[in-house]
Amino acid sequence: MDKKTGCLVCGKDLKYLNDRKKVECYFCGKKFETLVTCEEGHFVCDSCHSFSADDFIEKTTIKSNEIDPLKLAVKIMKNPKVKMHGPEHHFLVPAVLITVYYNKKRKYDIKKEKIKEARRRAEKILGGFCGTHGVCGAAVGTGIFVSIITGSTPLSKKEWKLSNQITAKSLEKIAKLGGPRCCKRNTLLAIIGAVSFVKQKVDVEIPIDTNIICQFKDLNKECIKDKCPFYSGF
Repeated sequence: MDKKTGCLVCGKDLKYLNDRKKVECYFCGKKFETLVTCEEGHFVCDSCHSFSADDFIEKTTIKSNEIDPLKLAVKIMKNPKVKMHGPEHHFLVPAVLITVYYNKKRKYDIKKEKIKEARRRAEKILGGFCGTHGVCGAAVGTGIFVSIITGSTPLSKKEWKLSNQITAKSLEKIAKLGGPRCCKRNTLLAIIGAVSFVKQKVDVEIPIDTNIICQFKDLNKECIKDKCPFYSGF
């Protein structure tokens, strides 16, 4: 799980070459001469290696062809750029959902700008919102997702209703387990709820495998253990 000394893309060990070769950066696509790639051949340039968590989420989701949102979310959360807790999860939720939604519809050309818009909106949700404002940022992330895919504005009718409904349903699902907060648990719950909501209300079925076991419990000193549905799997 820990990629602090391995590849930023896949976590595999780095491989040092005897001769320089020209390779393409996984994230920006620019060509560089290097003596280092990972075992899978991935290369990340110095500029991209200094990404913030939100930069990493944006670049990864834009490039991804994944259609299972939990699989993509866990892959992103395993990267050391994404901390155990933090406001980056507020962007991670809509970024992942937008990615799989447009991948499923094969509308790859508009996915990039939708993800960038989700980031602009999510950056306004401060860390600790769950405890200080009574609304978890992961739940707000589902509202951002639906508002973007439906084109909702404050003057919309059905779209306004749907984006508020999904936030309310996500928040209820998250609150039902009680505190203390866990950004990983809340992210997974929000995504699962959003997939169900989209199937019912937007008539788009997104494939999802909910049979997962948390890979982050040892990092969370406030873990609620077997009270969490992901502690030992469903």
